[in-house]
Amino acid sequence: MTIFAWLKNSTRNLFNKQRADRELDEEVRGYVEILAQEKMRAGMNPEEAGRAARIEAGGVEQVKEQVRDVRAGAWLDSLLQDVRFGLRMLRKSPGFAAIAILTLALGIGANTAIFSVVNAILLRPLPFPDPDRLMIVWHTPPQKSFPGVTRFVVSPANYLDWSRENHVFEQMAAFGFRTFNLTGMGQPESVTGGSVSSDFFSVLRVAPNLGRGFVADDDRPGHGNVVIVSHAFALTHFGADQNALGKTVKLDDQSFQVIGVMPANFDFPFQAQVWTPLAWTGQQRAVRGDHGYIVIARLKAGVNENKAQAEMDAISARLAQQYPTDDAGWGAWVVPLRDLLVGSVRSALLVLLGAVAFVLLIACTNVANLTLSKALGRRKEIAIRTVLGASRGRVVRQVLSETVLLSVLGGVLALLLAHFLIDAIAAFMGPQLPLSVEIGLNRWMLGFTLSISVLVGIVAGFAPSWHLTRTNLNASLKQGLGKTDSDSGGGRARSVFVVAEVALSLILLIGAGLMIRTLYLLRSVDPGIDPRNVLTVPLAISGAKYTNAVQQKSFFNSVIERVRALPGIAAAGAIDSLPFRGGSTQPIIAEGQPIVAMADQPEVAVRVIGTGYIHAMRISLLQGRDISDADNATAQPVILVSDSFARRFWPHENPIGKHVTLTFSPGPPREVVGVVGDVKLNGLDVIQPVETIYDAMNQNAQATRMILVVRTNSLPTSLTAAVTDAVHRVDPDEPLVGVATMESIVDQSLGQQRLSMVLLAAFAGLALLLAAIGIYGLQAYAVRQRIREIGIRMALGAQRRDVFRLVVEQALKLTGFGIGIGLAGAFGVTRLMASQLYGLSATDPLTFIGVAFLLALVALAAGYLPARRAMQVDPIVALRYE
Repeated sequence: MTIFAWLKNSTRNLFNKQRADRELDEEVRGYVEILAQEKMRAGMNPEEAGRAARIEAGGVEQVKEQVRDVRAGAWLDSLLQDVRFGLRMLRKSPGFAAIAILTLALGIGANTAIFSVVNAILLRPLPFPDPDRLMIVWHTPPQKSFPGVTRFVVSPANYLDWSRENHVFEQMAAFGFRTFNLTGMGQPESVTGGSVSSDFFSVLRVAPNLGRGFVADDDRPGHGNVVIVSHAFALTHFGADQNALGKTVKLDDQSFQVIGVMPANFDFPFQAQVWTPLAWTGQQRAVRGDHGYIVIARLKAGVNENKAQAEMDAISARLAQQYPTDDAGWGAWVVPLRDLLVGSVRSALLVLLGAVAFVLLIACTNVANLTLSKALGRRKEIAIRTVLGASRGRVVRQVLSETVLLSVLGGVLALLLAHFLIDAIAAFMGPQLPLSVEIGLNRWMLGFTLSISVLVGIVAGFAPSWHLTRTNLNASLKQGLGKTDSDSGGGRARSVFVVAEVALSLILLIGAGLMIRTLYLLRSVDPGIDPRNVLTVPLAISGAKYTNAVQQKSFFNSVIERVRALPGIAAAGAIDSLPFRGGSTQPIIAEGQPIVAMADQPEVAVRVIGTGYIHAMRISLLQGRDISDADNATAQPVILVSDSFARRFWPHENPIGKHVTLTFSPGPPREVVGVVGDVKLNGLDVIQPVETIYDAMNQNAQATRMILVVRTNSLPTSLTAAVTDAVHRVDPDEPLVGVATMESIVDQSLGQQRLSMVLLAAFAGLALLLAAIGIYGLQAYAVRQRIREIGIRMALGAQRRDVFRLVVEQALKLTGFGIGIGLAGAFGVTRLMASQLYGLSATDPLTFIGVAFLLALVALAAGYLPARRAMQVDPIVALRYE
């Protein structure tokens, strides 16, 4: 039979069943009549011939049933029968159906939501052609200068040498982050952009939708005043893509001609809105010691990551020999582009994916427990079906069809739950999402939900169906119709399910407990500053408008003075990079230390500050004095150093009066005039103190980007308008973007831990609820099953408290087994989240003991109601109970 004939017959048998049955009936009866006629010709009378023909054919109805079993579409017809029967059974038990569907919806919905996020961020291909061949090439710094730092940005000269000498990459490009002040188009704006080499877009193999990309000529000094804009920028500033081409925009008071518009949703890197050429000068192209760019490269066909790494190692070794002063100890590290985009989100997402898998297992266990309880009441029915000819496979299929039906209905409800959960997670993750990642339900997620629903239904129905097929037929057929008979058996399997639920819940609860304690410990860490009542205002000025250091410093000092004069302002200052927001690290030479090549010089954090910053942030002044207005361009250069800096370089000496040379800064060595407390510059979870130098802004050659730091006497956001007005009185074209309180910046630094904590706690709470329901269900079932036994015990003199203890002890016994297994599992599983913890180990005893105690209390509460019901059993009624 051809596939088309099979499909035609299957369709007819399924959707025109009455006609097919009529034809089958006519065909079988016709065949029996032919047999009867043959027998009559052999001498039989009509009655005997008819009977003999039916016996030879095997019976009309039996033959029809056999034909139905083998004809096209029979298995689907049988499946539909099972589904219809399952629906009838669910209608007969609406309470059971509602609980099972809701339980599965919670488990499947949580898995669908988290898998949607994981798929969008970790699994979905990057939006570039052949994304697996795109690599990021980092510097690896010398560990004696950068202890613990595994990757570093790249200097221009080293990038150019890499690009010229390698044979493993088709192309290599460099890019860096920039923000521009956009003026001349209404209200001044701060625009995020990327400075890129001319090969940048061709490495990614992404071309502008309109216009052209950069060419080599655009990357020459004096030829870089062209710009490519994003689709969103063209729409918001010009009304349409076509209107942008050829227009002129003013960025940092320099005119740029728009030569191209990128496709919608392209914003690489750093959610860029505009892209300008690097256009390095000859002097910039020769720089090796100052690192500030990221290098992206595309592997040649047939070249893998390991081969590329080997060649970059060889090139780095050659450069270290040629330029020992700058490149000694510096290597290269080739990693996939996805690692840059995903960052530290990967480990948190994998932990959450594991957590929701546990929730789904608990939901499956709960439904299996409910299904087993319900199936036990149908043992006599199943036994009768078996006696009448139903095979084990037919019985298993019937039970599985009911659980799969429940699971699919739960999956439909799960999609609704997942929709809201995905929106909440996406909003919560916010800026941690790479590129323009779109998280949501799509056809892949619908397929995932359907697949997992069917799988969950099979898993949840396997144990009950297996249990039913092993039932003793004689014992089942002898059952009466009383409750105790119909519901008996299966106690061991139900107990195993509850123990499994408790164990899985405990592991989840311990993971959530560790994250809660981590967040608590991080919040109690002293950041070295007082973030309360502090407003931060980013300020960026154009080098074309403020052409020299005197004008630049005059702008910032004028802003600080005006802000300080506002009512409600306690202090004001400025810094080039806020704590928790990155910043510069530079090589230095400290007085008393040996003079070495720049590649071997220790690197420390260097921050440029204006007067008043230390006071505004309430950083402790431990020795000496603060930087003052007298520390100007004509005075002796001075610095402040952090306590850890002083202890490292002058452990047994007075640091005041010592001198430090900043390798990248011109001029004489700086004199240390004060020692301040350590600040958690790189995050609250970084234990090692950051050795820091605070350089005076008024003594720096250039200062075009600073962050104004304002301490207020009241709610800082209430003074935003006043501070903004003070800035615009100095320069009305200064855009103010990213104004935020310091407390919100500290909170953002904890976003990773907070996301993991909130979601893990939510999933653990759900697991705890499901486990409590499982314990309650088992104990309620056990009490109902043992009513007669309880009545006999009470009739023989057992007290109510004895009955109460009997039931509660059973619940605690099962919980104890589950806790023991869960603790053993948690000792292994929690080690996977060790990188996300702070201040405690992955096997923290306090968390393990506290969570186990909490779970025991929940189990006690879950067993209380059934135990109380058992206490109230009337012995006379119980003895009559069937």
